[in-house]
Amino acid sequence: MPAGAGPARPGDADPGGGVALGTPRGRRLIAATVLASGMALLDASAVNVALPAIGDDLDASLSGLQWTVTGYTLALAALVLLGGSLGDRFGRRRVFLVGVAWFAVASLLCGLAQDTGQLVGARVVQGVGAALLTPGSLSLIQASVRPADRARAIGLWSGLGGIAGLAGPFLGGVLVDAVSWRLVFLLNVPVAVVVLVVASRHVPESRAAARPGRFDVAGAAIGALALGAVTHALIRAGDPAAGVEVVVWGTAGLLAGAGFVVRERRATAPLLPLRLFADRQFTGANLTTLAVYGGLGGVLLFLVLQLQTVLGYDATAAGAAMLPSIAMITLLSSRAGALAARIGPRRPMTAGPLIAAAGTAWLATVDGRQPYALDVLPGSLLLGLGMAATVAPLTATVLAAAPDSLTGAASGVNNAVARAAQLLAVAALPVAVGLGGSDYADPVTFATAHRTAMLAGAALFAVGGALAWATVRDDVLRS
Repeated sequence: MPAGAGPARPGDADPGGGVALGTPRGRRLIAATVLASGMALLDASAVNVALPAIGDDLDASLSGLQWTVTGYTLALAALVLLGGSLGDRFGRRRVFLVGVAWFAVASLLCGLAQDTGQLVGARVVQGVGAALLTPGSLSLIQASVRPADRARAIGLWSGLGGIAGLAGPFLGGVLVDAVSWRLVFLLNVPVAVVVLVVASRHVPESRAAARPGRFDVAGAAIGALALGAVTHALIRAGDPAAGVEVVVWGTAGLLAGAGFVVRERRATAPLLPLRLFADRQFTGANLTTLAVYGGLGGVLLFLVLQLQTVLGYDATAAGAAMLPSIAMITLLSSRAGALAARIGPRRPMTAGPLIAAAGTAWLATVDGRQPYALDVLPGSLLLGLGMAATVAPLTATVLAAAPDSLTGAASGVNNAVARAAQLLAVAALPVAVGLGGSDYADPVTFATAHRTAMLAGAALFAVGGALAWATVRDDVLRS
């Protein structure tokens, strides 16, 4: 039994080691990890639908709204590797609990922000908390659940967490219309309290075997600099007067990225163990993650703005437009995890992104000329079906391809790749489609940009499917 687990009830633990999924302890483990990761995912996606209200209330520009999204994602993507490594070394449950408490305090600061600068600063702090809790939520499952139940447990975690991510726009819309955008953040506080109580009492502690060397603080700093500089360059590229600044920051980001790789090759205890990428399955699954989550980041940003700015939906209706996607994920994610365990992940990981690409291409044509059932519903259903088929097999592949001693690091890598993909999509797509200033509030300008951005998202999904087919084998979960 993992260290710190405490006494198990009869039937809670499998004789071969680990917590049985169908036991009370197994259910509490899943509940705590899903609530925590779902809180972070829901918050990230709910903010998208609240952006117009935030812009009106705080008089924010497009770049201010971009930083409201990317400030959080930047901190999460830059530090999630460190979060995974901290959990491996000091205890996954301990770091997870710290992250949940940190996230709650930062959410309170977001809800009380009085201007864009305060909100962006609080969002960065919130992203730090998410970087501590997110890899821990998954590595706790991988380390604590008995091997026979892991694929199904990961399917539940992926499916329920995915529901939270896609439910975010709807819940955010309800809160914005009924009360205020501030409640999107303040709601996290009571949820975090529930997670802290359940996890501290019922989730077993685990950690990796002792690893030599100090923490790779320099690697974390260089990685954060690389992501931050590139993100700033992409966002500033929307301002025609910022040409030199864009070049300087972009170059600094690329040089820092190269320096990060050099640092990780030389570090005694690297933040990113590059040997993980020697496994073809691990590398292929993370490349697929990069493409798929880049596409998803673009869809979530542009669709809710299109529905509100161009079609005139209120925030609640714009969020509700994604409910069919939630239904698909609810019904099918755990089944997709079980199917991948039975037939292998290659086919689900190939078909899923291609289905999502078809749904995104359909959503590119949304213009309000047809009723919802013909305009938005088909694309929303296809997007949800594609993500349901993809996420659980992808996550299981990443973890199965890594040594047990590095599950926290592997989870951190995959989370970092997913968040970095969304970060870069939110930073780059508005610039790539010609948006700047307050263009997000102009229906004519935004409608043209929306179509181009969504087609780019569809292309990213399709690339993800092709990468999975080319790199992932069906035996990775069995091995």
